[in-house]
Amino acid sequence: MASNDRSHAATTLDPVRMIADARRALFTMVGVLAAIWLIQLVNWMDDYDLGRRFGVIPQDPSRLPNIVTAPFLHWNWAHLEANSGPLFVFGFLAAYRGVKKFLGLTLLVALTSELTAWVFDPPHSVGAGASGVVFGYFGYVVLRGLFDRNLVDTLIGVVLGASFAYMVTSALPGVAPGISWSAHLGGLIGGLAGAWIFRDRAPRPAAASAATPGSTSGATRGSGSKAVTKPATTDPGSPNAALLKELDDLGL
Repeated sequence: MASNDRSHAATTLDPVRMIADARRALFTMVGVLAAIWLIQLVNWMDDYDLGRRFGVIPQDPSRLPNIVTAPFLHWNWAHLEANSGPLFVFGFLAAYRGVKKFLGLTLLVALTSELTAWVFDPPHSVGAGASGVVFGYFGYVVLRGLFDRNLVDTLIGVVLGASFAYMVTSALPGVAPGISWSAHLGGLIGGLAGAWIFRDRAPRPAAASAATPGSTSGATRGSGSKAVTKPATTDPGSPNAALLKELDDLGL
């Protein structure tokens, strides 16, 4: 079984695979940021009419479908720049464990953040911005390692949570005027839920009592603590066949 454990560990910590996963996550986030900046360019050239038309207006049923478009719109370049750094860092860490999971997580936190803003933000305001998604990625990365029972991801989550714990204050009502605390809170809740929803469901390594097929054939216990493996069959045509049979009959 020890050989199986070593094989599993080697697969988990395979440097080639780790580099490939990191490259895939990097390209994914570069593509996401490129798309958001391109949308911002179009929005800016249109005097931010995209934001006014596709942003979320709280408690307005006709604007409820905009919960899927509002996270990708920003009101000015400073707004986009403030979100781009954390979006890239937290998004990269979220995408590192699989692009499919990342896409599902992105949809989840976009829905939870903007739906919460639609319910709790002041009426007649228009909400847009990726900060709710940023909080979702943050919550996901912080909690993911615990549900996946992955030591590396758990340590990353602890360090990330301790380093950016101050962010959570902007998810509280009245702490940061002019900022949608509800979108932040909704995104954070979605990210924490996503850590469980998108947890690793792969079977864990078997217990130490398990063994590979055929490895126990002919195994016996000697007078000591070491296990001795005897050949399961002997070639009758071997010149030593008779000697081996006699030794086998004697239990040697």
